[in-house]
Amino acid sequence: MTQPHLPADAPALPQPPAAPAVQGHGRPKQPPLTRVWRGRSDDPRWARPAFLGLLLVVALAYLWNLSASGYANSFYSAAVQAGSQSWKAMFFGSLDSANAITVDKPPASLWPMALSVRIFGLGSWAILVPQVLMGVATAGVLYAAVRRRFSAAAGLLTVAAFALTPVAALMFRFNNPDALLALLMTVTVYCVLRGMENGRTKWLVWAGVAVGLAFLAKTLQAFLILPPLAVLYAVFAPGRPLKRIGQLLLSGLAMVVAGGWWVAVVELWPASSRPYIGGSQNNSFLELTFGYNGLGRINGEETGSVGGGMGGGGSQWGETGIDRMFNSEIGSQISWLLPAALLLLVAGVVVTWKARRTDTARAAFLAWGGSLVMTMVVFSFMAGIFHQYYTVALAPYAAALVGMGASVLWEERARFTASAALGVTVAVTAVWSYVLLNRTPDYVPWLRWVILVGGVAAGLGIAVAGRLNRQLALGAAGVGLVTALAGPTAYTISTLDTGHSGSIVTAGPAGASMMGGRGGGPGGGEGGMRGGGMQPPGQGQQNGQGQQGQQPGGMGQPPTGGMPGQGQNQGQGQNQGTGNGKQQGGAGTMPGAAGMGERGGAGGMGGLLNGAQVSAKAKALVEKNADDYTWAAAAIGSQNAASYQLSTGKPVMAIGGFNGSDPSPTLAQFKSYVEDGKIHYFIGGGMGGTGGGSGSASKIQSWVEKNYTKVTVGSATFYDLTQPKS
Repeated sequence: MTQPHLPADAPALPQPPAAPAVQGHGRPKQPPLTRVWRGRSDDPRWARPAFLGLLLVVALAYLWNLSASGYANSFYSAAVQAGSQSWKAMFFGSLDSANAITVDKPPASLWPMALSVRIFGLGSWAILVPQVLMGVATAGVLYAAVRRRFSAAAGLLTVAAFALTPVAALMFRFNNPDALLALLMTVTVYCVLRGMENGRTKWLVWAGVAVGLAFLAKTLQAFLILPPLAVLYAVFAPGRPLKRIGQLLLSGLAMVVAGGWWVAVVELWPASSRPYIGGSQNNSFLELTFGYNGLGRINGEETGSVGGGMGGGGSQWGETGIDRMFNSEIGSQISWLLPAALLLLVAGVVVTWKARRTDTARAAFLAWGGSLVMTMVVFSFMAGIFHQYYTVALAPYAAALVGMGASVLWEERARFTASAALGVTVAVTAVWSYVLLNRTPDYVPWLRWVILVGGVAAGLGIAVAGRLNRQLALGAAGVGLVTALAGPTAYTISTLDTGHSGSIVTAGPAGASMMGGRGGGPGGGEGGMRGGGMQPPGQGQQNGQGQQGQQPGGMGQPPTGGMPGQGQNQGQGQNQGTGNGKQQGGAGTMPGAAGMGERGGAGGMGGLLNGAQVSAKAKALVEKNADDYTWAAAAIGSQNAASYQLSTGKPVMAIGGFNGSDPSPTLAQFKSYVEDGKIHYFIGGGMGGTGGGSGSASKIQSWVEKNYTKVTVGSATFYDLTQPKS
């Protein structure tokens, strides 16, 4: 078959398999340090220093203001703390070092953070720096994957597009499992593409290992890209068909081993001597995997969830449909370059359409494009729990398509169809950036007009001058690049400059992501909290005069009062944190939830999605004789328990797990713990379970209130379980 047309001086799309750019054979050996600095022997001299410099910029940017997020998601930070204190807790992903219950995910994402805290001690940097390093590693793998088949400029553009995606800047500075998942998914695609260069089995095996480890980060989401990658390899990889099928089977076996060993240990371990599997109703990780974290996410029927499917094209987690990634709930997080990525995917496939079956340039477009489309489709129609930050999984795929596609069309610009396609892509990107920026009209209001005018003009310039005048084409391309990245850069800067905490967080300025037009959370308000959040000791504690007062509650929300030591929350207003910039609280909450866009005050009740600010007096009370008990206290819901555990450093039992709906412990078990003197305090005011489940938490709370005397410390309520009512 004939190869696609290329100019004589074009470096892209060399002939496989003999080309050194693909195979790496025949190159002179280089000392390791020279290789690191100089790069490949056929690289331009500027390429490797530019790449290393860009990685350094990404690292420094992502480290900027890192401690402003405090403990970020207290749910996972408490598990990290527990893992730093107990190897058993680290292995299982327990929420407390006494191993009462685990997080509702497998523990792989917790392991790097727990090891970091073991070495450096508990604090924001020890928890979040591993996430930053994962972001830098993802950028490095992306560059390596793109550079093997395309120009150095394509690789650099890929890294820039990835790092400047707002949701990437958010989640690679946050302690949720998504950072590790995105890294491992990127490694998976890289390994598959390496295998397609020469048909070596080892790369398929490594791809399987990466998917297996990704499963231990976020279960079945790791499998989303398997269908397109498996079909791609089976159809387009070199070698006989039976060999390809055999390699895929070996890759599957490697995946099962890499991800299944931990599952086997947990399922075979006697339930009486391990923590309860959080998020399950039957203390089974397999049930958690295929239920709450599996099919329940697709159909919305998650037992024990805080929300679920509503039908009629929507859910309590936002409107579903083909436009979900672009709407007001999600668009500002990820979609800045999605139109460009999809257009360039089509263009890349068209340019390489007539290449031979094993062409690795076409394989690269199909690998990254298939992963992007498959993940987008699932995200767009899933009716169960869905958060805006899940879309970080799309960032590497979209960035690779942008880098590769722009490079190919630029090299093909002598053909009018190629220059026109590149010009249209630039113009469409500018128009879409204008639409996204127009959703926050008060944020840098002039920028959207500059992008619109400049981007459309650059697109016309590329289309017209691309094949006529190289200097004019370069100028237009430069303007097009700036306008394409200006919008996401602005939102990324806002993200880097603001701390984020809680269970639901969003990138960009206030109001950038409005769930159903009501705010970031399922019931309104901006999901999570921006600003200092719950801080490690000595790191940016909130100040303010502690104005007392009542804030009107949203639907299903009781009125909430301002607490001492905390600025008054005024719905969509702001609380000032010490030295950490803005803290933008949301207004509404989910029915029955005690604060999605707000937190309890000092020593107050935590919410379902955000923990409590623990006062000095409450902290002292929980710490009193804490070493004499297995658990210093017990609280309903993981965020509430996590706040006290992180503040005191003592194990706090999370009754009912994250939502308070897991049947752990049962009332009988809790009574037994109390009789045996294992729990000192019960912290009142928890959630009591939401979204179905066993109701054990409500029963426990009723029993405690009936049999033990209430003690109020500030705004917090405690029950001393060693002092029953007379």
